[in-house]
Amino acid sequence: MYIPRKMIMTGKDNITEFISTYSFGLLISSSLTGTHLPFVFNPDEGENGVLYGHVARANHHWKELDEQRVLVVFTGPHAYISPTWYESTHAVPTWNYTAIHCYGVTKILSDNETKLALEALVNQYEPKLNKNTDLMPEAFLTKQRQAIVGFKIIIDEIQAKEKLGQHKSQDDQNGVFTTLSESKRTDDKELADYMKARNLGTGK
Repeated sequence: MYIPRKMIMTGKDNITEFISTYSFGLLISSSLTGTHLPFVFNPDEGENGVLYGHVARANHHWKELDEQRVLVVFTGPHAYISPTWYESTHAVPTWNYTAIHCYGVTKILSDNETKLALEALVNQYEPKLNKNTDLMPEAFLTKQRQAIVGFKIIIDEIQAKEKLGQHKSQDDQNGVFTTLSESKRTDDKELADYMKARNLGTGK
């Protein structure tokens, strides 16, 4: 991914928070097959962290994953940026966005490893659900796991980008941030909230 120096996202905590927040990623293998999946990120496993996921066994994508290098793309807030929001006299439209690319080698999980990975995934979104044995009894879960294939991705490279107009003048940044903040569009507001939380591109 092309990342100008000023747009590189750094810091393990920042990257971990991003992937955990925007955890629905796009898995791409060497054949350019893509599958959209929720992931669980363990930043403390291995040198660069490990991603855990699963696919339906009926999805033949899993057959080309084991011991293969893949790419997972995580996309955060993004929005159209109008040149009319700048103070500058001459400008063109652009698109501001946030994204992380994770590269690594996949390994297929055993049934027990898949069970633990699924529990971690549920814990990420609805912790109490794992204890609901009336809704999800063990025998039922065991049967359901037969229909999926769990895997992990041992990450060897992370590329993280925040294109938020931080290379612009303070006046231009302020114009964009103010317009996004006051917009009625959900995407605009989400991007403004992200910029404020990260203190990037706000003109302050």
